Amino acid sequence: MDLTGKQIRYLRGLGHHLKPVVMIGKEELTVSLIAAVDETLQIHELIKVKLQEGCIGDRKDIAAELAQETQSNIVQVLGRNILLYRPSEDKKISLP
Repeated sequence: MDLTGKQIRYLRGLGHHLKPVVMIGKEELTVSLIAAVDETLQIHELIKVKLQEGCIGDRKDIAAELAQETQSNIVQVLGRNILLYRPSEDKKISLP
């Protein structure tokens, strides 16, 4: 699903006050971490992922791989935070 500019701005506003629910450390992307992100996206639809200091990979590459593995959309990569969105069957967030 491709997001429009208006939808991205809306999701950024919603994600601004979110706390990171998944932390990526020195091991970077593992099968269990991807499964945790997938499960969290099913529950929340919009999540913030934080790259910790031990993570030496490129943040944009990690965000792209994580989005691809979880079939989600990258809403924003800001500093060491990644904001991901994937609509669930319940459609908790209604996009403009």
